[in-house]
Amino acid sequence: MIKVAITDHEYDKALAFFPQASREGIECVRVPAEEQALAEAIAGCGATDAVVGVNAYTGPLYDALPIGGVIARFGVGHDGIDLNRATARGLLCTNTPGVLDDSVAEHTITLMLNAARRLHRIARSSDPWPTVVGTELKGKTLAVVGCGGIGRRVARIAASGFSMRVVGCDIADVEVSDLTDRFGFARLTRNFAEAAEQADFVSLHIPATPATHHFIGAQRLAMLAPHAWLINTARGALVDEATLYDALADGRLGGAALDVFEQEPYEPVQPGKDLRRLDNAILTPHVGSSTREACDRMAERVLYNIRLAHENRFEEMDLLNPQACRGPQSTG
Repeated sequence: MIKVAITDHEYDKALAFFPQASREGIECVRVPAEEQALAEAIAGCGATDAVVGVNAYTGPLYDALPIGGVIARFGVGHDGIDLNRATARGLLCTNTPGVLDDSVAEHTITLMLNAARRLHRIARSSDPWPTVVGTELKGKTLAVVGCGGIGRRVARIAASGFSMRVVGCDIADVEVSDLTDRFGFARLTRNFAEAAEQADFVSLHIPATPATHHFIGAQRLAMLAPHAWLINTARGALVDEATLYDALADGRLGGAALDVFEQEPYEPVQPGKDLRRLDNAILTPHVGSSTREACDRMAERVLYNIRLAHENRFEEMDLLNPQACRGPQSTG
């Protein structure tokens, strides 16, 4: 029986799946997400692998797991995992690419619809029958920044479902005909300014890396039209929230709809700059991938990756650090 420690929030997202895994030879143990408590729980129950969420793990977790163990991210973004430290310890790190794309794309569209029809203002109003005038999505321009799996699905829904004009922005080499024919992009560019200059909505779908930290700061915010909305369902580190607050409060940006934040659960990065107090900000608590279907698929994928590791079928895993297959090593 393989024993796997699963952080409580992630365990609760797949209650129809994890408790039944014992039938497949995997015992799933619900444990705290806080790192020190997680490490102690792993040592106490003898788990060889761990499934974790968005928390940042910097120390005890890596020492608690045995060499060859798996740190499986319940999701795609893995900036909370120290890949160098895991590799040095000989720990295999995985994520779940592809299985949550539809759910996050749908949530992105939900936020865009909310912004267009001003539903957040209606919900906050004390008037039982408020007069709020929204706007149609038809004919509007959406800039999709990051044309991977989620960005492509957002583009297809926007173009095919709402007759929006979609401009893609990506620094990676992409198959232009595939993106235009299958996913509805009107054009593609590597230049953010070109993508954003006439956009009514700008949606972020790029990973959080040192190079993309505060990708949306003062310089790029100034490139957006004053009526435009920024949507972020990717990673919180992409947006300088203090600078965003100023742009929203000063009316230099139409609005922002955010599902991810620099600090989670959300806390203002600076006192007095609480995005929740702004009428042109929509905040949801990192729930883009929280659908029953996506959670079940993520649960299945994390356990599949762990099973592959125990069978030494490393080449079939969603490995983030394949060099760890060679065991503990110096990362230089």
